[in-house]
Amino acid sequence: MPIKVGDTLPSMKLMTATAEGPREVSTDELFKGRKVVLFAVPGAFTPTCSAKHLPGYLANHAALKAKGVDSIVATAVNDAFVLGAWAKDQNVGERITMLADGSAQLAKALGLELDLTARGLGIRSQRYAMIVEDGKVTHLAVEAPGGFEVSKAEAVLEKL
Repeated sequence: MPIKVGDTLPSMKLMTATAEGPREVSTDELFKGRKVVLFAVPGAFTPTCSAKHLPGYLANHAALKAKGVDSIVATAVNDAFVLGAWAKDQNVGERITMLADGSAQLAKALGLELDLTARGLGIRSQRYAMIVEDGKVTHLAVEAPGGFEVSKAEAVLEKL
């Protein structure tokens, strides 16, 4: 059953891409006591993800912070090295935490995995965005297959 508004994010350890290389991080460390926008993409370097989704959050970084967001976290079912390269390619800097869900552990725990095996991509994450306050989901927007409307930065801004 997919996560829903009012649910608490699962406690787990994942990897984050940093300038110094991959670092283990817990979801508790990222979300407890903070207001966070978490958005997921099916994969780094994929067309919509690279041309629209991540760039939209970069362009709206200041506006999200002005609405009280402590941090923005992007996740994809890719390893930390791929997310680090994608962050470098997109000039992310310190504005967005790149959270690697290499084995789809988070996507599966949230019930938001997407089976793209038939397309040669394996298990990925659905495209979504959520607002998380002190570890609890206060807003969740999951895209319809192939969609890019409810999870973009501009849509999330309207919910803050």
